[in-house]
Amino acid sequence: MARTKEFDPDAALQAALELFWRRGYEATSMADLVSHLGIARASIYATFGSKRELYAKALERYSEQHGPDIVMELSQPGPALPAVRAVVRRFADEAAADHERRGCFVTNTAIELAPHDAAMARRVGASWDSIETALTSALIRARAQGELPAGRDPRALARMLLVLLQGLRVIGRSTDQPGRLADAATQALALLDPAEPATADQP
Repeated sequence: MARTKEFDPDAALQAALELFWRRGYEATSMADLVSHLGIARASIYATFGSKRELYAKALERYSEQHGPDIVMELSQPGPALPAVRAVVRRFADEAAADHERRGCFVTNTAIELAPHDAAMARRVGASWDSIETALTSALIRARAQGELPAGRDPRALARMLLVLLQGLRVIGRSTDQPGRLADAATQALALLDPAEPATADQP
């Protein structure tokens, strides 16, 4: 009969997530994981595989924990534009309040691993696709409900907001100027005003 594990794999995965989130992939050694999780190196390999495999599982766990939030926020019935605005403001507020400078685990992965790891890039892309789809759907509803002019492009606006949200998370990790984040969010939200944006030849 196989020996029962002497630790909780779910709790160990959560602990690994927290460590990777705080320190990043390269800066976290197997020795760090052994110390932080409080389990033997052999048990980590037997349960989760390599360090990279453990990181991938932690990233998946993070996406499961945080991904549905924005989709739920943007899919509530009623006016859609206030929900979009609330999401942008929340991202800006969270980035400004990130005193531990952890940022977003997905965004951190995009910066550190995605450029040279195709599998990680696909995981990051899937997360961003989910956010873009949720934003696009909300903005389509907003346009149909008269909250946005008929000429606005919901998908293009959603992509602009996606880039802004990720940028807020990156800047939030390395700045002590919350006004910079607030101003960026305010200017982006101005593009969602009902009035058509001025063209270059208008005063």
